[in-house]
Amino acid sequence: MNEAPSGGAHPELRAALIAALDERAPRVDRDRVAACYEFAARAHGEQLRESGQPYLIHLVEVCRILLDLLESRLDTTLVCAALLHDVVEDTGIEAEDVQKRFGREVASLVEGVTKLSGLHFDSREAAQAENFRRMLLSMAQDLRIIFIKLADRLHNMRTIEFLREDKARRIAAETRDIYAPLAHRLGIAGIKRELEDLSLRVLDPEAYRDLIGRVQARREEREAFLARVRERLEEGLKAAGLKAEVSGRPKHFYSIYHKMESGRDFEAIYDLFGLRIVTHTRNDCYRALGVVHDRFTPVTDRFKDYIATPKSNLYQSLHTTVLTEACEMVEVQIRTREMHRTAESGVAAHYVYKQGGHVDEELDAKLGGFLAQTADWQRSADDDEYMDFLRTALYQEEVFVYTPRRELRRLPKGSTPIDFAFQIHTAVGQHTVGARVNGELVPLRHELRNGDTVEIITSAQAQPNDDWLQIARTAGARAKIRAWLRLRRHDDSVALGREMLERELKRLRQTVSEAALAEAAGALECADLEQLHARIAEGQISVTQVVRRLSPAREGLAERFAKGLPGALGLGRKPTGGVRIQGIDNVMLSFARCCQPVPGDPVVGIVTVGRGVSVHRQDCPNTFPNRLPPERRVPVEWDSAIGETFPVRLLVYGQDRPSLLADIAKAIASVPVNIRTAGMASEDRTVRGVFVVEVATLAKLNEVMAAIRKLPGVTRVERRQRLIRNESAARPDEGQA
Repeated sequence: MNEAPSGGAHPELRAALIAALDERAPRVDRDRVAACYEFAARAHGEQLRESGQPYLIHLVEVCRILLDLLESRLDTTLVCAALLHDVVEDTGIEAEDVQKRFGREVASLVEGVTKLSGLHFDSREAAQAENFRRMLLSMAQDLRIIFIKLADRLHNMRTIEFLREDKARRIAAETRDIYAPLAHRLGIAGIKRELEDLSLRVLDPEAYRDLIGRVQARREEREAFLARVRERLEEGLKAAGLKAEVSGRPKHFYSIYHKMESGRDFEAIYDLFGLRIVTHTRNDCYRALGVVHDRFTPVTDRFKDYIATPKSNLYQSLHTTVLTEACEMVEVQIRTREMHRTAESGVAAHYVYKQGGHVDEELDAKLGGFLAQTADWQRSADDDEYMDFLRTALYQEEVFVYTPRRELRRLPKGSTPIDFAFQIHTAVGQHTVGARVNGELVPLRHELRNGDTVEIITSAQAQPNDDWLQIARTAGARAKIRAWLRLRRHDDSVALGREMLERELKRLRQTVSEAALAEAAGALECADLEQLHARIAEGQISVTQVVRRLSPAREGLAERFAKGLPGALGLGRKPTGGVRIQGIDNVMLSFARCCQPVPGDPVVGIVTVGRGVSVHRQDCPNTFPNRLPPERRVPVEWDSAIGETFPVRLLVYGQDRPSLLADIAKAIASVPVNIRTAGMASEDRTVRGVFVVEVATLAKLNEVMAAIRKLPGVTRVERRQRLIRNESAARPDEGQA
């Protein structure tokens, strides 16, 4: 153990720390804190910060930040761990030394912070998922680890100007992307705001200086204006018999910067004019709101009641924006003293010493179950899903909606009925067919808003599809949809792969035992036959490879087969989807986007990765032998139901003239068929139009095309057909369900 002879180093720092604790955290054991200080002083010896200051200053400043955050709730263990948080990482001290001297609890916190040190969040990609897991898992185990880490990061950001530019930018970026959102998610607004502003100063110094200049330029004018508004509010509150404090709100440069980046004009940002009213009771908040609206004209669409419906980071307040006689907008926040303390400190305001840093179920429920979700996702999610969860959980704004029974549900902003359904229950989500919002039928991609009442319509026959992944906004809903699709596709792939292999063995007149198949599966690095069949269907292993493994002597025959297309085979049972495939039932089908076949077109089935069989026109360039192996082709034929329609994209070329678009629409409607989308663009008096129509047969499509060709000015009508650069059978998005 390091015993550098500097135990009495910088006694003025120790004295200042003890004095601050005496004044604001009297229950902290000052003798034990003094012992930790001496231990840290010996361990760090003559170490200096990049600023040239003694390292001990950093440790004391971390304690001061924690004192500001927790005040009288600060406990001895947390102060000791803060003083010792760098000794294991930066000196020769071992965690066992800390435990022997100061106990297991202090050592556990020090070790927890040490494990987080050195994590570099250079991106939010899946490669960083394990680092995020470690951070949030430590938070779920003991909040004090995160308190120390946030305080450590805040002091480092306060002194970041002493670092090399490249290192400073990396630290500022991870602070902005991870630590500030984490502080926000835990409701620690004071630290969150300062971290964001300090990050902005490093990452965009020119914009930061410009903002300071703009704010300072109007400082006197703004302060005089706010003083007049504050005086009127104070008079009104006093007349109403309310005891309340009215003050200006500190300006948050990053918030202003972010709004300007999204296109807002500096003069139109309400944060520039802000007041806060702090009262004693919840009822007083609403009475104060009446005073504000009585004195000034409220902007009706900018009122938010976060007292009745708190944010998931524990934030509570009334927000209203009012218009003054000078036509200036002022945002006013109204809250109690307790709400204000929680708004600044978040979860730290509810930290209880006797809990030892652990979060109880009641507090986690107030946080929207964030920590419970974190623990659950630690176990079940893969890296991509975990990162998806984090982006949603750390960065979300929220909407509050109701079930038909008036039960309140909290969802991320931008959520859709699909997200709501999966939050109610997985089974409800999986069988959703529609939704009513406030009694009106809405599409599933409808964006929910605060106060909506949402009713989910279900059907036993309904099931998720790929489009839902684009509709769902919450990580939980998307994960459940992916899990369902993965399971369904796996079953379909196993059935299709088995059929493909059996058909080829039958064509070669080979009889193969189960043991031989299992041996071939092992040779091809498959865990079992089921995986072998699935990989055949998904194109990861070709039938030819399997045949070679089963019968090396017949390799030449298999290779010859791979060069030619097998003859047409009889058709068997019928799956859904308007076509029949040989001998296979319940196989996932999709119709190719590249050529958009309709009944009457000669078609061929192509085995696609993860999507079963994709149906193409036989003349589609993506089905030619040079584009894919022949064993990926399966014979199909049309068997569509009466009333079933298929989308086809038509390209129309001609000379530009007035009303041409309307005439084309009338011609299509006269057939009649439905127009799904329509659009035209002209250049140099020539025009190109794109129309998606829904037709039941090729004959009906030909009627549509003939009707368009008869119009004056139309020179050419054709079906759109495109070549996919990559092998079409291997593209997961190549089909259209």
